[in-house]
Amino acid sequence: MSFTEILLKFWPLLVLQLAMMTAGLLDIRKRKTVKHLPRAAWIVIIILGECLGPILYFAVGRGEE
Repeated sequence: MSFTEILLKFWPLLVLQLAMMTAGLLDIRKRKTVKHLPRAAWIVIIILGECLGPILYFAVGRGEE
């Protein structure tokens, strides 16, 4: 199976991952506080955590507006 075939099969997941990462990073930028970890740690988790990172941030890391 070539890279192009793999990309064609999994492009919706890639788009979803990028959308979740973008939403998480934009949300963390607008919040004054975050919970449990420093803001920089959440940014690293969102970027390197692939799909699980943004989900984890939205589930437990969001602070008060």
